Amino acid sequence: MPATCEHAFPSDLYGGRLTIDLDAIVSNWSLLKDKVGGGTDCAAVLKADAYGTGQDKTAAALYQAGCRTFFVAVPTEALTLRASLPGAVIYVLDGLFPGTAEHFLKHDIRPVLGSLEELVEWSAICKAAGKSFPAAVHINTGIHRLGLSPEEFTQALGDTTSLGPFQPSLVMSHLACGSTPDHAMNRRQLKLFTETTAPFPQIPRSLANSAGVLLGPEYHFDVVRPGIALYGGLAIETEPNPMKPVAKVEARIMMVRDVPKGDTIGYGAKQTATRPLRNAVVAAGYADGMIRRAGSTDERPGGFGMIGGYKAPILGRISMDMITLDVTDVPDHLLRRGAFVEMLGPGVAASDLAAYAETIDYEYLTSLGRRFERVYAPLS
Repeated sequence: MPATCEHAFPSDLYGGRLTIDLDAIVSNWSLLKDKVGGGTDCAAVLKADAYGTGQDKTAAALYQAGCRTFFVAVPTEALTLRASLPGAVIYVLDGLFPGTAEHFLKHDIRPVLGSLEELVEWSAICKAAGKSFPAAVHINTGIHRLGLSPEEFTQALGDTTSLGPFQPSLVMSHLACGSTPDHAMNRRQLKLFTETTAPFPQIPRSLANSAGVLLGPEYHFDVVRPGIALYGGLAIETEPNPMKPVAKVEARIMMVRDVPKGDTIGYGAKQTATRPLRNAVVAAGYADGMIRRAGSTDERPGGFGMIGGYKAPILGRISMDMITLDVTDVPDHLLRRGAFVEMLGPGVAASDLAAYAETIDYEYLTSLGRRFERVYAPLS
């Protein structure tokens, strides 16, 4: 896809640059689609601004590639998506907020009904209209977030008087431990979901998130809902990541300075120079999604950036707008003022950086800052 930029100011005025590879996102979706085969619909989860990559552009690229079913978290995301993709099937994972049904109906958006109260409300609307409006029903199989209990689902779906003309367009559940393939919870949830939905074979089923797609055909059913894997994230913790990276964050070098042995670096004086150092100060911080917990102290190492193939460890705390890197072993010609350092991307995997921050790559991707110049282009 051709490179495009989203910015209101000249490029030189930005402290950092966020490059997003739409072709890589499409490639990741195609890989997952191939895994589930032609009998299963491979949807795409676009919540949180498509995991920080930009909902409109990402959705358009996936739609052009053949994706027709999308999941978002909240109604506002769905309305925005509907404006750009009038032909898509759109589900709202957070369900039916009170008093919002008219918006779902007007814009042909489908709530994922996650409680008995929501199911009763939607069924009443269908009865009043004398027709079934499409919506999914969520079953709680063990994660204990949203979802009807299996008993509530079975009783409700068997009570045609209460449901009226409503027939779910999808029944779904969500894996709690899919990222850990050997966890016993996966098999328990699969068994419970299969048994609970078996009496209703006319309703399409969905259980698999990104990890579920990679767990194998038993988990695929009629619709799969990959999210993090589309964006290059690590879906299975115990296996190599087969997905392409899709985002790169680069921060501009503001200055390089010498730090004598024994001096401390950054807020709180948590990092002490154990040798004479050179550090580079770059224009990115936790306000840009560079999570503060990835900083370094004398007790524990932090994350790192990459400069021309050289690893540059973080020195001290990450500030709101700045990060200090150890560039003692980086050649001088790579350290010119204004040059860029890769802080996340092909050379600094989000999952690796997340380990230093004691979090997950989801948090990095969905926290990518709006102060960066945003560029849509191939990463390589």
